[in-house]
Amino acid sequence: MANIKITQTKSSIGAKQNMKDTLRTLGLRKIGQSVVRENTETVLGAVHTVRHLVTVEEVD
Repeated sequence: MANIKITQTKSSIGAKQNMKDTLRTLGLRKIGQSVVRENTETVLGAVHTVRHLVTVEEVD
């Protein structure tokens, strides 16, 4: 299964608590931090919740 690289590009200050929790669940804590996750429906749903705070790119 393909992997995706998720990078936090904006701060979570002022965001709703569920968005802060979603970022933490994805493993993101600071701006500029990146994580690689499997491309599953669960991860894509989490990314969709915080889509304005992160960028996503596909990696091999």
